[in-house]
Amino acid sequence: MKKCFIIGASRCGSLYHGIETGEDDLVIAADGGYIRCMEAGIKPDMAVGDWDSAGNPPHDCLFVQLPVEKDDTDTLAAIKLGIEKGFDEFHIFFGTGGRPDHTIANMQCLVFLSKKGKRGYLYDEKEIITAITNSSITFSAAAKGSISVFSADGTAYGVTETGLKYSLDNAVVTSDFPIGVSNSFAGVQSNITVENGTLYIIFPKGEFPL
Repeated sequence: MKKCFIIGASRCGSLYHGIETGEDDLVIAADGGYIRCMEAGIKPDMAVGDWDSAGNPPHDCLFVQLPVEKDDTDTLAAIKLGIEKGFDEFHIFFGTGGRPDHTIANMQCLVFLSKKGKRGYLYDEKEIITAITNSSITFSAAAKGSISVFSADGTAYGVTETGLKYSLDNAVVTSDFPIGVSNSFAGVQSNITVENGTLYIIFPKGEFPL
């Protein structure tokens, strides 16, 4: 599947950890993310922003000028552009750390993607965050480390976790009780399903769902 890479302005994390880019993929710098790209020697295909972080729009790639006063964040605007261009899988780098409000906003972008039937991955320093809505996610038997599951949007019904150290069977998971924190992979293929609702899944950078 072709991928859309969104590069934010935070300094937390690293680019393209453990994944490969292809010629059909799209790299979009979200405002100050253009600076992160330049530091890494990567030329984005496009840049989107109001340029409050980058200072000025780039001159060596296509760019979209956004108004300073707007409802969408620069990252969400970049995601919507990627959706318009037909992408279903989004990898967001440099979108955590720094200001907590920006981290939460980017986590909400994962829910936005999930509810549209897309999949987003938000890369932190050592972990990846994704969101699933009325669906499931599967990890291989080789996966190692900790995995956590949280309700992302109120109450999640029909939550089932199999193949992990601690299991759930058709459980109700709420946003005010962290029952899904600090589970572990157990050396067998694992699966997390939610029948009705949205979950955040947090897992180590060295692993990736099937």
